[in-house]
Amino acid sequence: MKKLPKIGLTMYGQNDERHFTIPSEYINSITRAGGLPIVMPPIDEPHHFLCQIDGLILIGGGDVCPSCYEQESHETVYMTDSQRDRYELDLFKAALDVDIPVFGICRGIQVMNVALGGSLHQHLPDVVGDEVRHRLPPREPVNHTVFAEPDSRLATILQTEEFDAPSWHHQAVDRVAEPFVAVAYARDNTIEALELPDHKWCIAVQWHPELAPDDPIQQRLFTDFINHCKS
Repeated sequence: MKKLPKIGLTMYGQNDERHFTIPSEYINSITRAGGLPIVMPPIDEPHHFLCQIDGLILIGGGDVCPSCYEQESHETVYMTDSQRDRYELDLFKAALDVDIPVFGICRGIQVMNVALGGSLHQHLPDVVGDEVRHRLPPREPVNHTVFAEPDSRLATILQTEEFDAPSWHHQAVDRVAEPFVAVAYARDNTIEALELPDHKWCIAVQWHPELAPDDPIQQRLFTDFINHCKS
């Protein structure tokens, strides 16, 4: 039997019942693309996990605590988890050191940007208004159009420069950390994707591709990621 690449996935922090959880859509997207999901709760040193996996996905979830990028908290910030923040910030930097493919989704793009010194818009409606809805009230997903830079790796993978994507967030990248490059935007100029140009595969998106299992454009992201993890 052919060996499947092992894909580490971060998880939500402990809930009131002391359970670590992860939405099934992430698991399904990995298995559909030919990977073996390995869940990674924030309970150990990152290096202990990284030697066991071929690629890493930082999933969505609650807000990154603004103290991680030296700001006071906005009143809309919610579901912060200092244990998860510390773990994922360290995990991403350690993953870069061992040079494995990394894929960030929603909160994941925010963690990756903050880890390298970037900052976030804490509440997008205060910055860009409501012309583009990035989520519906109170906290529901919505689709909107994303525009990818023509010369980006992202556009090459997706095989298009304009597409609709499921969106579910109220925060986004503000100051882009070096050496990240912003490679996709919403119509209101919200940054929708980052790439590390010199890395074998390091892409982060603000939308939720796992919520569009029947959309071939979104599934190309998972397929290309898994293919690079195989090598």
